[in-house]
Amino acid sequence: MISGIINVYKEKGFTSHDVVAKLRGIFQQKKIGHTGTLDPDAEGVLPVCLGKATKVCDLLTDKDKEYETVLLLGKATDTQDITGAVISESPVTCQEEEIRKIIVGFVGAYSQIPPMYSALKVNGKKLCDLARSGVSVERAARDVQIFSIDILEVLLPRVKMRVHCSKGTYIRTLCHDIGSKAGCGGCMESLLRTRVAEFHLGEAKKLSEIEAEVQVVRAKAAGKELAREDFAALIRNTDSVFLQYPSVHVREEFSKLLYNGNPLEARCLLGWEDAYRTTTLRVYDARQKFAGIYRWDDGCRCIRPIKVFME
Repeated sequence: MISGIINVYKEKGFTSHDVVAKLRGIFQQKKIGHTGTLDPDAEGVLPVCLGKATKVCDLLTDKDKEYETVLLLGKATDTQDITGAVISESPVTCQEEEIRKIIVGFVGAYSQIPPMYSALKVNGKKLCDLARSGVSVERAARDVQIFSIDILEVLLPRVKMRVHCSKGTYIRTLCHDIGSKAGCGGCMESLLRTRVAEFHLGEAKKLSEIEAEVQVVRAKAAGKELAREDFAALIRNTDSVFLQYPSVHVREEFSKLLYNGNPLEARCLLGWEDAYRTTTLRVYDARQKFAGIYRWDDGCRCIRPIKVFME
C-alpha cells in the first residue's frame, strides 16, 4: 500500500468523490480520502491522502485556505452561486468605492449561516439533499474568520477577490452576504482554490497528469511492487504536513516500544530537549522512518501518540 499526500488540481465537473474514485483506479488501492469538499464547478487545490496518510484528512480539513473568486452583484440565487435558480435581480447602484468598503468590512470575525446547498448534515441528512427535495431547515450561524480580502479587479457588476479564510468558510455565502449588504444581492460566479495550508496551486497536478506519471513509473517497474519512494515527485511524505513541529528519534534498543504504540520516556529518545514538554513532536524510528505525532504527558512523564502513521 502506498502512503502519502498528493496535491490534486480538481477540475470543473468533478466532485471531490470523483477525484478519489479516479485515484483509486490509478493507484489500484482502496485506502484514499480527500481533505475537504470542493463544489463540482469549483477548481483548484484538493489535497488527497493515500494509505496511512488518510489519518491526516481531518487535520488538513481544519487548515486555513485561500481562494480566488468572482462576485457577481445584482443577482441572488438559491444556491448562492451562478448555477442556481435566480430568486432576485436588482440594479447595482453602489459605486466602486462603496463596494470596496463593504467588502473590506467582512475582514475579521464573521458569523456565517451555512447555505442549504452544502454537504453539512442535519439529523443525518445532507443539507444539499434536503434542498433538492424542496425542504429548507434552520441552520445555526457559525463563527468563521476572514483573515484578508484582496480586491483584484472591479468591473461592476463583477468583483474579483482573493480571500484568505479559516476552515468552514463558504465563499459563495460570503458573496451572497456582500451582495445583501450592498442592497442589490450577489452570488458567486467562479471559484478557484489556490491554497490549502502549505499545498499551493502552482504545484497541483490534474488527474490526467497524475495518471500519465503513474503509468510511466509502472512501466519502468516491470511488475515489481511499488512504494511511495517510486513516486517521489508526485506524492509527498506524510510528515510534510507536520514540519512545524520539532522532531526526535527513538533509540534502536527501544524500537519495540515504538512499534507496539507504547508511550516513550525521554531516555528512549535521541534529540530530546526539556522544552519539548510543551509542544507536539514528530517521532521517527532509528531508521528515519516517520512513526507519528506525539505529545508529552505529565502524568506518566513520557510522550504519548496522538496519531500513528507507521505501516
